[in-house]
Amino acid sequence: MAIHSDMIRGLLETMMLSLIEEKDYYGFELSLAIKERSEGLFEIKEASLYATLQRLHEKGMIDSYLGEKTHGKKRRYYHLTSTGKTYLKGKKQEWDELKQVMTRLMEKPNGSDS
Repeated sequence: MAIHSDMIRGLLETMMLSLIEEKDYYGFELSLAIKERSEGLFEIKEASLYATLQRLHEKGMIDSYLGEKTHGKKRRYYHLTSTGKTYLKGKKQEWDELKQVMTRLMEKPNGSDS
């Protein structure tokens, strides 16, 4: 079962930054990485991908450069800025706290049948 896009929308920037932290990606490669890492449960639409990359760039969290020419044109690669690294660190801490809260809320209390 695929994950509904409403669940992902608020986390998309964090997902993308987390991958870009590992290595520089170009757009299509980033979308493939998201699909692969989610084991096919989430596929980002091209429009959402590039809109999010643009937003992250405008916020100063990523920067880009043109790579070598492939298939007739140069690919634009994205990498984290120091602002992006700081932001991502905070988002990872928030994610850890959210996982703990959701686990507590979704687990049944001891001895509960419902």
